[in-house]
Amino acid sequence: MNLLNVLKTRYTTRAYDTTRRIPQETMDQLLAALRYSPSSVNAQPWHFIVADNQAGKDRIAASTPGVSSYNTPKIKDASHVIVLCARDVLSEDYLNEVLEQEDKDGRYENAEAKDGFKGARGMYVGLHEKAGDVAAWNQKQVYLAQGFLLLAAGMLGVDATPIEGFEPELLSKEFGLKEKGLTPLVIVSLGYHAEADNNAKRPKSRLENDVIFSRA
Repeated sequence: MNLLNVLKTRYTTRAYDTTRRIPQETMDQLLAALRYSPSSVNAQPWHFIVADNQAGKDRIAASTPGVSSYNTPKIKDASHVIVLCARDVLSEDYLNEVLEQEDKDGRYENAEAKDGFKGARGMYVGLHEKAGDVAAWNQKQVYLAQGFLLLAAGMLGVDATPIEGFEPELLSKEFGLKEKGLTPLVIVSLGYHAEADNNAKRPKSRLENDVIFSRA
């Protein structure tokens, strides 16, 4: 598949075909795009909530009342919906869990290399803790994961809608996220657009190269 064509043709879907469901094999690839997304010092400071049935989608859609209700059908009518959450802190226990998984996956040649990277990662985390911006740092990593998800969806012929128009407090309460040290940042609906989607046939518009690029 031509990457440039995917970049030019993927778009934010506004209406979904409720009769079409994403095959499990395709969903597995989309979830892998999230799992293998890059993060600073490989901290992986995220958690993803996947809704693959109507009950789950309804729970997420409940966070779009009032002025956010225009997003409700984008959630309820989609095939699958994912809530992307950031970790509020990077605790020593969590970082050790990451370290042990890295060791299990063969990333370290020996104990010295393992201890060395543990110290280096701890240094960077400590710098952000001192600056008081660990939560913001983590949130930036989650948006990297969102980018990977949206590109992967385009490559696989799946339509997507990134949604920030929801009430985080309601979503947090519904899934007990505060108690888990998580903050919901963005909802991504996935599926196949309906014929009524008036955004499907609009040409993509971006500023010209000479406006957004310059040479160092």
